[in-house]
Amino acid sequence: MNLFVVIMIGWMAVALMMFLLWLLHFPIKNAALVDVGWSLGVPLVTMIYSFLLEAHTIREILVLSVSSLWGLRLGLYLLFTRILGHTEEGRYQNLRKTWNKHTSVKFFLFFQFQGILDLIFSVPFLLILRNPEQSIHPAEWFCLGLWVVAFSGNGIADAQLHRFLKQPANRGRTCREGLWRYSRHPNYFFEFLMWVALACMALPSSFGYIAFFIPLLLLYFLFRITGIPATEAQALRTRGEDYRHYQKTTSAFIPWIPKRSKSDLH
Repeated sequence: MNLFVVIMIGWMAVALMMFLLWLLHFPIKNAALVDVGWSLGVPLVTMIYSFLLEAHTIREILVLSVSSLWGLRLGLYLLFTRILGHTEEGRYQNLRKTWNKHTSVKFFLFFQFQGILDLIFSVPFLLILRNPEQSIHPAEWFCLGLWVVAFSGNGIADAQLHRFLKQPANRGRTCREGLWRYSRHPNYFFEFLMWVALACMALPSSFGYIAFFIPLLLLYFLFRITGIPATEAQALRTRGEDYRHYQKTTSAFIPWIPKRSKSDLH
């Protein structure tokens, strides 16, 4: 099947899913549902690519396993920690205040934009599927191992944060447990590392170098748009001085040994 047609079918599928989630976000009054949709959109598009391209190799099994593990873990985590039994996150409440008028239309466009991002972030999987080699090169197994390490680190960071936030005594305090002692955003770091591993796996394919655009794009979003700036602004609003102290002593992204602040020295 023509590659352009394959991509268009993937886009239509994820656009339909995002439209249904946009409709669902009205009765539950929680736009964070878009994050669950974003998580499930990448494996959805990857499955469509796999079915239409008919790769039929062990590489296809690996690609479907990796994309499904990534999407289901993140999607279920967000569903149970941000949606079910929870009020809408502060960043989405702030969006409603900022947009003020025509909020429903703007959220529709926001949901659809996330669907387009799903299409973009599925590019490494598409490139890996198009690798004509039947056997898996040792370098690909190494990249897969790196992905597993990063995937595990991401899951551990999320679990540590969730366990910390469940304790009533920690309300208004900043998590400094486990990986969060060494990075303010260890989950983002390991997420980035996963996409680097996938880009490396895609490299042997034709135009595989294009996959490296994805981790670079992710860095841009994390540091400039929806990631670190929005998360830290919300943390400063809710935790104030405690989070400012955390910012001064803890690496923003790459896990590193915490610094000692001047107040700690006295």
